[in-house]
Order: sequence, then structure tokens, then C-alpha cells
Amino acid sequence: MRFGILGPLEVTGAAAPTDGGREPSYAPQAAKLRVVLGTLLIRANEVVSVESLIDELWPDAPPRTATTTLQVYVSHLRKTLQSADPDNGREALVTRRPGYLLRVGADAVDALAFEDLSRRGHQALQASDFAAAADLHRRALALWRGPLLSDTPHGPVLEGAAVRLAEARTSALDERIRAELHLGLHRELVAELQELVAEHRMHEEFHTHLMVALYRCGRQAEALRVFTTLRQTLVEELGIEPGPASTRLQRRILEGDPALTRAGGRGAVRGAGAGTGTTAGKTAATAATAGTPGGTGRSPGDDGPPAAAAAAVAGTGAGAGAPGWSAGPGALPAADPCFTGRTEELDRLERMVRSAPAGGCVAVTGMPGAGKTALAVEAAHRVADAFPDGRLYLDLRDGAGTGLPSGAGSVLERLLPASAGPGAAPADGAPQAPRVLLVLDGVGSETQVRPLLPALRGAVVLLVARRVPAGLPGLRSVLLGPWRPDEAQRLVGLFTGRAGTRPGTLGAAAALDAGPGLGPDTVAEVAELCGRLPLAVRTAAAQLAARPHWTAAVLADRLRDEGGRLDVLRTGDVDVRARLLDAYAACPEPQRRAFRLLSLLPPGRFGARQAAAALDLTEARASAALESLADERLVAVDRDGCHLPELLRLLAVERLALEDPPEVVRAAAERVCRAYAAAAAAQPGRMSDSGARGLVRLARTAYGAGLWALAVRLTDALGGWLPDDGEAVYALALDAARRCADRSAQARMRRSLGELAWQYRRVERAHELFSGALELAREAGDEEEAARAQVGLAELRLDAGEWAAAAALLEPALAALSAPGRTRGRYEASRARALLALAHEGPESARAWFGECLELAGALRDQRLEVYALRSLRALSLPPEGGSGPAARAVEIRPGLWRIHPAGVPT
Repeated sequence: MRFGILGPLEVTGAAAPTDGGREPSYAPQAAKLRVVLGTLLIRANEVVSVESLIDELWPDAPPRTATTTLQVYVSHLRKTLQSADPDNGREALVTRRPGYLLRVGADAVDALAFEDLSRRGHQALQASDFAAAADLHRRALALWRGPLLSDTPHGPVLEGAAVRLAEARTSALDERIRAELHLGLHRELVAELQELVAEHRMHEEFHTHLMVALYRCGRQAEALRVFTTLRQTLVEELGIEPGPASTRLQRRILEGDPALTRAGGRGAVRGAGAGTGTTAGKTAATAATAGTPGGTGRSPGDDGPPAAAAAAVAGTGAGAGAPGWSAGPGALPAADPCFTGRTEELDRLERMVRSAPAGGCVAVTGMPGAGKTALAVEAAHRVADAFPDGRLYLDLRDGAGTGLPSGAGSVLERLLPASAGPGAAPADGAPQAPRVLLVLDGVGSETQVRPLLPALRGAVVLLVARRVPAGLPGLRSVLLGPWRPDEAQRLVGLFTGRAGTRPGTLGAAAALDAGPGLGPDTVAEVAELCGRLPLAVRTAAAQLAARPHWTAAVLADRLRDEGGRLDVLRTGDVDVRARLLDAYAACPEPQRRAFRLLSLLPPGRFGARQAAAALDLTEARASAALESLADERLVAVDRDGCHLPELLRLLAVERLALEDPPEVVRAAAERVCRAYAAAAAAQPGRMSDSGARGLVRLARTAYGAGLWALAVRLTDALGGWLPDDGEAVYALALDAARRCADRSAQARMRRSLGELAWQYRRVERAHELFSGALELAREAGDEEEAARAQVGLAELRLDAGEWAAAAALLEPALAALSAPGRTRGRYEASRARALLALAHEGPESARAWFGECLELAGALRDQRLEVYALRSLRALSLPPEGGSGPAARAVEIRPGLWRIHPAGVPT
């Protein structure tokens, strides 16, 4: 069974071709079915949440039956897949919390095959294997039959995927042309490039490719005319000049630079017009490994700046005999004009690098996506004056963890005297080593760095690593966490920019233009939903820049969906999920398993005790596991405890659903729920807002896992805390109590729902719920719960001014709740009695009852109830406003809920 989404939707199976030679198509005809299948295919082998699918099907206003309708669509799709593959089709689409998972082979979807071929083509181009790069990219591009799912309506997921894959196609096309220019195929490319520049009028790379191709064909005037047209378009439509690469190429064409006529390199086709030089090929590969903008290698026509320009880039003076470090292998990436934030960290890093001795090491560490490389490169440019012999850059991520990447030798040779080789110790009397800063990016361990240090006598080494390479002597480091709230919010707010700022950039000097839907609260929410992770914040802001019809409110709404948030944080070739997955995949399986299981804990701080429950370990072993994960930057640690950074938590949730059997997840969830329920029961009344939200989340988890009794226990542990979504939470717990056949628990949940209905002024509904709770409690023989339900009914009578009826309900309830161990219920009854006294007897009597409330709240150790009682006593000591007597007094009948006595309206 194979799927095609790079064009109209195609589904083919194992059936024999028709008489016409075409394979029968099983693609669904209904548009909604194509939407569901397309969304599952674009996220093949990942769980797609029900919420994401509903949002994709009905972006504006889903029907009330959306979930049921989606289930019907999934059932139809399973039948379709079974028709295409009778043996395995139906099992390919499985239900997996919190949605559905479509399992396919790596070569079963054309988009997956395209991405794999493109990735391999990119690697071949970096390795200067131009023939392989061109072939791989040709095969990748041949898979395209049209725009992504061109016969299918697009919602947010498919729209984002269409933009991402279209950008990836353009990138693959660009790299294929680069490779073919290196192979000497400029004549064959001219016609295609002329079409491309007509279609992509502002794509500078296509224009520079055409300029090189025309120049190599001897058409110098036409090559210059291409630049003139490009410049005119950019100036008239955007008010900007062409970039430095285009301008430099124009100058070289004007000068008749003979290096521009050369092609060739490893795997090159040696035609009559092909030269024999390899400089261009080496330069392109070097630029790719050095991390130059674009990341795909420089154009064959851009062999590097002249000496003066190279010296300027390196921060040295050409007239002083500077060797021009930035022009060859190991060139330091250009400074990012959009760099912003990290002021304190940058200052600290600059001081460390400037003060480091020759041969010393400084490291930038932190979680993936924290902006480590950006900070290191920015610092390297700021300290240019301290390193007169230059600054070099080497990415070790191609070195398989412990070795050095290909091409490292050519970089290191520039640091060493001619008599020394890479890794060789300096001999006595050897020439003085240059004073150089070497930036080593992607350091996996100290074993990659330690062999180099004896040879790097005059260099300071600036390491970029996720974890601290602690085995290096004298190492000093800067740890990067999330951005501060103001830094993250400023980046979101700066997405529009002033005229002259490149489209989509987030420069620090750009103007803050709030625009519609971009209020400070929304900006703050977007930043927090991104976990204030620099890569994620930049990606989210880029989404806004790419979609003028979006507001920050639209973006925030899409980011609120936890199941689809990482899908939103993907644009062009930047994928936050992929960056986080790289860090996850680098860990051994025991660490990965621990990381996944920790996602069962509620968001927020936790300690070794809570982790021990999730991991099924002793506290000591759980503590060691947390330290190990903290070293890998998968868990954040501070003085207040540990926590999973927000986006890493979402990744852990995804991987848990994908990698762990349901029975393992259920057992771990049960351990966590029991641990939190026991901890809450041991400290009644000491509930923080974050703690209560955690219990709510765990109650939902327990309910979803079929742990009915635990769902009830966790909801009970909330005590009197009523969350914003309390109605839904207590309704789930009521259903769980029914499934347990626990009448007392049913009575408690109905009473809690009655409390919520009363606070929302749904009096009839509250009366129905309190009455039902009273009946269930009596059937269960639960005297305490029956009395608490009576208190609820009495408060309804008080609110209606029916003093006698309220007193008749309160007196027996007070008597029942005076028994030992019923302090909470006694508090509620005393509070209601105080309100009755205030209405019917006078302030002195009310003061006595509120005094009892204060004592009971102290016994409960419930600060919230204590504050309420104190506030009520203070209010009673103040003179009434606008008159005398209790009738004119405002009454706080519940914490934070005020009424004008005796039966007024909310103030």
C-alpha cells in the first residue's frame, strides 16, 4: 500500500494493474475523508490528536457532533485501507491517546521519500559529492505531481505542511542546481533558470545561479542584466538592495574574474567546457559545514570575498598581514543582524573568552533550541580585537559522537605550524602558534576535544555543547535556559519590523507594531506557550510574519492545543520537534524511558519522591535518574526542584504514546495518581493553585485510564477548591463514582456540582444537585455527607430570604457535623449559620459564628478559609454604608463571592 500526497491524493494497493496498465486507486472521494487521511499522512507514524483533526475538518466552527462524526470518518478510512491492503490495511490506522496513529513504511508515502532523498542530497552536497547530490535531488523532485494534496481542503495542519514542503522543494531545487553547476552543466541549466527567476522574482539564489550559468556560457552582458532586473525588483517592491553575495558576484562578473569559469569537483562530469579546478567545490562544502546562512553551501560563483573583505569579516586588518581566516575552510559564520536578548549571558561569555588563557576552554551549554550557537557566534564577533590572527568555526556534529568530521584537518592545519599535524603536540622550538579563537560547535563529549588541546597552543576554544564537558581542565561555562519573559515577549512583538527589515526577521531594532490581536496579554501567552524557548519563539513569530491574515490571537489559539503545538512550531526547514528529538535520540534507552514516564507527572515542579512513583524506583535511584536527565538538558533543575520544560514535556507525552505499551503507561499512571492522592490527603487544606491544577490533570488521567476509584480520590483531594473547569472535572468524577457503584462518592460529586451551579446563579440546577446528593448520602448511610448536602440546600434558602426554612435545614446539619473528624463540614455549616445570624439576628451573633469559622479554618490549616473568616470579621467591625442596620451591609458569602444582604445581586 502506497500513498501520494505531493499532488492530488493517491492511494494504491497490491491489486494488479487494470487493462490500461494503471494501478487501481483507493483514494476516498469524499472531501472530509481526504482531509482526515491527508492529515494522518502528513504526520505519518505520529499520534494526531482528536482536537487537531477536528480543527482541520472544521477550522471555523466544529459541529456539536464533531467527535462522533470523526469516529465515523475513521471507520470509513479503515475500510478503505483494508480494501487497498486486505492483509494489513485495517491495522495500519490505530486509536492511540489522544487521537489516531497511521503506521506506514518509510517508502510508503511520497512526502517521506522526498524528505529522505533531499536529506541525503544535502549531505552529499556538503561532502562535495556533486554527482550524487544532483542525482538524489533529481529523484526527490521527480516525486512531485503538484501542490500538496491539491484536491483536498486545507486546515491549519495541512496549510502549515504545504508551506513547509513547498519551501523544502524550493531548497531541493536550489541544491540540485548548485550541484549541476559544479558538474559543468551550465548550458543545460540556462533555460530552466530563466523560467525560475520569472516565477520567483525575489529569489536571489536562483538569480545568482542564472548569472553564473550565463557568464560561463560567455553571455556576460545578459548575466549583468539579470542582476539589474533583480535589483530593480527589490528596490521598487521592498525598498531593499540585493544581498552581499549577489552584489559581490556582479562585481566579479564586471571584473571578468577567471575563477567564475571553473567547475568541477568530486564526481564531476569532465566535458569539453569543464575546467579542472576544485576551489569552488571546496568552498561550497566549507560554507555548508561552517554554518553559513542558508546552510546548503555557497554558489559556485561565490568563491569568497577579496582579501580586504575577508579581513573585515574576520575583524582583522588586511594591511597588518592578517591571513584572512574567514575566507577558507572553517570560516566563522557571519554575525546575525537579528540577534537579540541574552544581554547578561553575552556579557558574561565575552568576559570569559577575553580572559581565557591560551589553550583555555569556555563552553556554552543548555537545552536544545536555547540559542547556544547563536550566542557563541555573536560572542566570537564581539571579541574580534582580542584575536588578531582570526576566528575559526568547526561543527563536530558530523563526527559520529567521538571522532572529528571530514574536513577538520584543513581547519586545524591553519591553526598549527607547518611541521605539526592535527592532534600533534608542539615540538620544542616550534614557531609561535597564532592567537586564534576556535569555535567548536556540536560537542558531544570531551573525548572529541581533549586530543586537540595539546596542539592548540595559542588558541582559545569556545565550545558549544548540550551538556558540560566537565572532564576538560579549567573549563568555564555559561548555561542557557529559556528566555526571560520580557525577551521572549519582545521577540513576538517585533515580528512586523520597520521598512528595510528583511521580511520574516526579528531584528532587535524593529519597531513594535501591535496590530490587531497583538495585545500584551496575547503576546505573553504566545511566549509562554512556546516555553520561552528561543527557537520556538522565533518559529512562532515567523509563522505570523508568513501569514499576514493571522493575528497573535489566532497563533495563540493554535498553540493552546497541546497535541498539535509542536506541529505549529515548524516553518521552512526549521522544526522544533526535530531539534528536540535529536537530543532525545542521543540518550541511551534507560534515560529515554525515564524521560517519557516523567510526562505522566503534572506540569510544574516535582521532586525525587514524585519521580520515583513515575519511574517505579526508590527515591535515591530516582534522584540519580533526574541528575542524569538534567545533564542531558532533558530536565531542568533549580533550587525549587525539577521540571520538564514545556515543549520537552509535550515531546515526552508524544513519545510515551508512540513507544510504550498501554499496559506500561497505565501502571505508571496508577502509581503517579496514588502518590499524588496520598500526598494531598496527608496535607488537607494546604492546596496551592498549581497543586490543584495538577490534581485536576491527574484526575482526568485516571479517568482516561479507567482508574475510577483513583479519579474519585483525586477529585476529593481538591477539597473546596473549585477550578475554572470544575464542572467538567466533577462530572467526570461523578461518572467514575457511578462506575465504582460508590453512592457516597456520587453524593460528594453531586454536592460539589451543586456548589458550582449555585455560584453561577443556576439556582434550580443547584437545588436539583443538592437534593440528589442528599438522597444518595442517605441511601449510603453517610450521615456527614447528608448533612453537608443539607447545608447546601440551606444556603439556597438563605439566598432567597427564606430564613425559617434555612434554619430548619441548618440546625440538624450542625448537630450531625459536630461529631469528631467532620471539621470541614462543620466549617461550611457555621459559615451558613453566620449568614443566617447576620440576616435575622444581628452583627454580634454573626461575629460569634464567624469566630467559630476562624477556629475551624485554623484546625483545617486552610489559609484560604482563614483569610475569608478574618475578612468577614473585619467587615462586621466597619460601619454600614448608606444606612444603618444589617440590611445595608455587603456580605461575602463565599471566598471572593459577594452579595448585598439579604438577597441582592453581585456587586
